[in-house]
Amino acid sequence: MKRVIALLATVAMMFSVSAQAAGKLVVGGKGYTEQLIMSSMTAQYLAGLGYDVDQRDGMGSTVLRTAQLNGQIDLYWEYTGTGLVTFNKVTEKLTPEETYQRVKALDEKVGLIWLDPSQANNTYALAMRQDFAKEKGIESITDMMNWLQSEDGKDAQMASNVEFSARPDGLKSLLEAYEFDMPRRNLRKMNSGLVYQALAQEVVDVTMVFATDGRVKAFGFYVLKDDRQHFPNYALTPVVRTDTLEANPALAQQLNKLSALMNDETMSSLNALVDVDGLSIERVSRQFLEQNGLL
Repeated sequence: MKRVIALLATVAMMFSVSAQAAGKLVVGGKGYTEQLIMSSMTAQYLAGLGYDVDQRDGMGSTVLRTAQLNGQIDLYWEYTGTGLVTFNKVTEKLTPEETYQRVKALDEKVGLIWLDPSQANNTYALAMRQDFAKEKGIESITDMMNWLQSEDGKDAQMASNVEFSARPDGLKSLLEAYEFDMPRRNLRKMNSGLVYQALAQEVVDVTMVFATDGRVKAFGFYVLKDDRQHFPNYALTPVVRTDTLEANPALAQQLNKLSALMNDETMSSLNALVDVDGLSIERVSRQFLEQNGLL
């Protein structure tokens, strides 16, 4: 009888260890293409490793951050520049490595661990149509600001999504860095997905873009040089709750493996498959995992 009880105890322990290793994880994400791809890819990848995964995306940056701090989200992909400026209010100019190390140290104090940063830098940028920028002799943001103050540029239209207009590292700080006060008549706020079409269809003359968005290359836009180096590095990085990593010790290595595959070119190509070629988020994510032997 004692041998039977001992055997049952051993089996129970085995199931306990297995359940802990394949614990339930809530994967979060924001509401635009790149974030939707990463949340879908991460959810499929982790499910393939045996985790019970709940995917919740489509959130704004602040809501998502709050949800993770409250324990409603276990992990998602955040950008180092957003973590530094928006969440930790650091406005000091730092190198990409300094940005990562600073935000990693600050967030560790609130129970969040920044794993290995990818080489995908989805920084903000301003873009114009190539022919238009060449016609006006505009190569940099300073050139554009000077043009806006000229008679020729006084009625020009600039498109921005709502979040960029409101973020501390967005439009306001950009204008401060370039010492420019943009009149309200020059600015048009719209959905992130519309700013690219608005520029391509000549509804606006300049627009805010994400550097790794596939539509920048697909539409042949010219990205203006940030000649005052205002925008920080926005390295796409998996961020996980400390208690989640403690309960799932293999998770860090698994997510770092995925992070190592991401760079500007890869991320831009994946985004273009969705936004330009019209493939589904789930299909693009699955194809990438299969092509890289992760699924």
